[in-house]
Amino acid sequence: MTVRRVVSLVPSLTEAIAVTEPGLLLAATDWCEQPAGLDVLRIGGTKNPDVVRIAALAPDLVVANEEENRPADLAALRAAGVRVMVTEVRSLEQGFGELERVLVTGCGLARPGWLDEARQTWREVRPVTPPLRAVVPVWRRPWMVLGRDTFAGDVLARLGVTNVHAGHAERYPRVPLPELTASGADLVVLPDEPYRFSRDDGPEAFPGIPSALVSGRHLTWYGPSLGQAPQVLGAALRAAVR
Repeated sequence: MTVRRVVSLVPSLTEAIAVTEPGLLLAATDWCEQPAGLDVLRIGGTKNPDVVRIAALAPDLVVANEEENRPADLAALRAAGVRVMVTEVRSLEQGFGELERVLVTGCGLARPGWLDEARQTWREVRPVTPPLRAVVPVWRRPWMVLGRDTFAGDVLARLGVTNVHAGHAERYPRVPLPELTASGADLVVLPDEPYRFSRDDGPEAFPGIPSALVSGRHLTWYGPSLGQAPQVLGAALRAAVR
């Protein structure tokens, strides 16, 4: 089947498709902000896409993610006769594999050069030294952190940062702030998404622990940003512990 009309329900996949073959993307979510100036139809959020409208667009393919999108919405699209491809990304290597599956197997494109370049960049990555132990909040009110088996946790591990809660039973556990501050972490890593941590919102909760404010896109997105992620994240981590 020739694929000419794709709907993306995942910001990182939206960017990957738009950069690789711009004319292929028919519609995307309201949260899909990359690449800059993206001009496609908007079909709601990742958690509340307009399923009826998507089906009416008659796309050749909808791309989604098992973590970002709700199973009920994907089931409704399939029931309407829409082909849906769902990614699972819990490690850097899995991210690279799923990108190739979406772009090559799903969309029928040649493997893009940026994907090979990003892989090579990560092969040459230089971890921070000495190794660091970090708490990695992704939300506050209540505090939630990275737990086991996450893409962002694997990205940090490859950069020389061990997630304090990597062995937790949950992937995104709620952990009381006193427990976080008493964890013995060398560093707190504060991304600007999904919660928008900033210099004035986040570091003050961790007195005495260095804070690294990092780009959430480079920490959590699997797409073209992977090529710049080691440099961007590494610079933020090193600046925090100088």
